[in-house]
Amino acid sequence: MTKIEPEAISGNLIDRIGRQWMLITAGTPDGAFNTMTASWGGLGVMWNRPAAFCVVRPQRHTFGFMEKAGQYSLSFYPGQYREALNFCGTRSGRDTDKPAGAGLRPVRTEEGVWTFEQAELTLLCRKLYADFLKEELFTDPAVSAQWYPSKDYHKLYIGVIEAAYSNCQALRDMI
Repeated sequence: MTKIEPEAISGNLIDRIGRQWMLITAGTPDGAFNTMTASWGGLGVMWNRPAAFCVVRPQRHTFGFMEKAGQYSLSFYPGQYREALNFCGTRSGRDTDKPAGAGLRPVRTEEGVWTFEQAELTLLCRKLYADFLKEELFTDPAVSAQWYPSKDYHKLYIGVIEAAYSNCQALRDMI
């Protein structure tokens, strides 16, 4: 495992999130956690800090973990893990052991946040802001109509990136 500065993250982040997908993972102090696949989110600078944002719908099992956790991870994978990410995006952690079913090995960062051994990049984020998207605040009503016909708006989480890890395979040695 190599700890890197968030500013050292390279590559096309639009492609990485939107086409290659990422896992959002959050857990509780007792060690329970859940993960979900996401293709919406972003990285940048907020409040003069390296930041990441992601969105989670309230009906997702990961939502409860995101609400309880002060930290979460966003993790990115090489192409050969596409089926694993697809599995994590089409099954619920309420009734499925997603890591086992996807062939992913959970590990914790030195800060105690969950990620997976196979990740090529993990961002450890501390929540700074969270709120639901609101229908009345869309400046283009067509977006709300297209993506939220059931009015099940995502909750937006903005987190400061406190640590970034490449080659998470080495985290297994810390367990």
